[in-house]
Amino acid sequence: MGASPEIVMILFVAVGCFMAYPEAVTAKHTGITRHYTFNIKLKNITRLCHTKSIVTVNGKFPGPRVITREGDRLVVKVVNHVPNNISIHWHGVRQLRSGWADGPSCITQCPIQTGHSYVYNFTITGQRGTLFWHAHISWLRATVYGPLIILPRRNESYPFVKPYKEVPILFGEWFNADPEAVINQSLQTGGGPNVSDAYTFNGLPGPLYNCSAKDIYKLKVKPGKTYLLRLINAALNDELFFSIADHSLTMVEADAVYVKPFETNVLMITPGQTTNVLLKTKSKAPNATFLMLARPYATGMGTFDNTTVAGILEYEIPTETPSTSLKNRPLLKPGLPAINATNFVANFTSKFRSLATAKFPANVPQKVDKKFFFTVGLGTKPCPKNQTCQGPTNSTKFAASMNISFALPRTALLQSHFFSQYSKRVYTTDFPAFPQIPFNYTGTPPNNTLVNNGTKLVAIPFNTSVEVVLQDTSILGAESHPLHLHGYNFYVVGQGFGNFDPKNDPPKFNLVDPVERNTVGVPSGGWVAIRFQADNPGVWLMHCHFDVHQSWGLGMAWIVLDGEFPNQKLPPPPSDLPMC
Repeated sequence: MGASPEIVMILFVAVGCFMAYPEAVTAKHTGITRHYTFNIKLKNITRLCHTKSIVTVNGKFPGPRVITREGDRLVVKVVNHVPNNISIHWHGVRQLRSGWADGPSCITQCPIQTGHSYVYNFTITGQRGTLFWHAHISWLRATVYGPLIILPRRNESYPFVKPYKEVPILFGEWFNADPEAVINQSLQTGGGPNVSDAYTFNGLPGPLYNCSAKDIYKLKVKPGKTYLLRLINAALNDELFFSIADHSLTMVEADAVYVKPFETNVLMITPGQTTNVLLKTKSKAPNATFLMLARPYATGMGTFDNTTVAGILEYEIPTETPSTSLKNRPLLKPGLPAINATNFVANFTSKFRSLATAKFPANVPQKVDKKFFFTVGLGTKPCPKNQTCQGPTNSTKFAASMNISFALPRTALLQSHFFSQYSKRVYTTDFPAFPQIPFNYTGTPPNNTLVNNGTKLVAIPFNTSVEVVLQDTSILGAESHPLHLHGYNFYVVGQGFGNFDPKNDPPKFNLVDPVERNTVGVPSGGWVAIRFQADNPGVWLMHCHFDVHQSWGLGMAWIVLDGEFPNQKLPPPPSDLPMC
């Protein structure tokens, strides 16, 4: 960097941390380097008869597709032209020794300030499939997101039938209000935030909403073809059921990892998850049009956007067919599970298995060096003096915790860790590996709902094998939580309802072909066990992908220390790393 480490860190601490089109260049390695430019700019968008100025990438909503191949290097220059601070997270990318490019604000970088830019530079290693990118600061993810499509290396094929066409479908949420104002008001009053006004397919709410008859996503298909749908849940706060009338879907990939194929008529996808499915169209064009529907799976006590987004699957008709017959076609509608169909979800998620083949092995850690037990759920914190709050009581605010409630630091953790002489000012490494006060996690809630908070991290040696049991709590009502780990995939080795039993549950773990993911739903009133090998040095956030819960503190961070060899160490930061 241009200045000495000491001067750089003083700058970081002093100022504080607050809340395209590709061109290919040949590289020495097997992949190529792909360059994108993301101009963060305001754009007027109208949905549901509401026009508002939203933060976008290159004026697009959703944002532009980033297309690459396994082994390629991505160089993305992000230029901030809006009043908001911004950062971009490449969700699900392993970021091997490129933690400076991971993107969560105040974790791996300070945000990019107005009029400034930052180049995200990383290589796609050992991954192929569908991921996505999104803003990772406050609630800007509501409008700043787009698909990240990783094709296999050249001359390599999919381990399933080659699709006729590939189609990304992004699930999102639309707020008539400004999402930043929504979360700011919630944090100030301590109450739950106002919910979104619609769900969207590729930014379009569909015909079931008022004043939305023209904003309908249509998927036009040919008979007798196989389509690969790249499904991405970019919604802020809702898990979603999805189904297409009179069509079944074959699941072939989850979070950019191939899975053993299985068929389903309905799928559930949490925020942060991506899923590739094969859609085989009917052999002859039917005399019908088919609705695609998505609506929430919700288990919590709070309010949520209880609406349904609809799109249309439409078969192309032969040119000789009169146009009047298209208007007279019946419109078929799929059935969806009940809003709180927890048993359906548990059954559905249990079907995911890794391919576990010689080419695509499941390298599950068989032995565990360190075990952790994290309670995941809501709680409260005291209302400030002389203020009435809108939390569960008028003397409390809503909070959320993973053993403790995570407080974002005022400067980014990765710099603080790298320039370690300053780290004690920013964080401590005494994050509790187990709950400080054990209780009946899914039973009668305790009287004391207050949570402790702090910027506490877990530091682990390079290449430690880790097991984490994530236990839902019923403190303010049991609820499903989609947990996302940055910098890693993990294996989901077990899950169940009730309290985790450390004696009887581990013998039932699947250590042969468990699904490998970057985001997993902690079951409502239950637990999930994950394992990963800590082979990527850096600071890695782990958090609930409901943005409201993350805003309330449901997260923590891992410090994975450097290994002894050069290829096991975190390189120094790039010279354009944003200052706080």
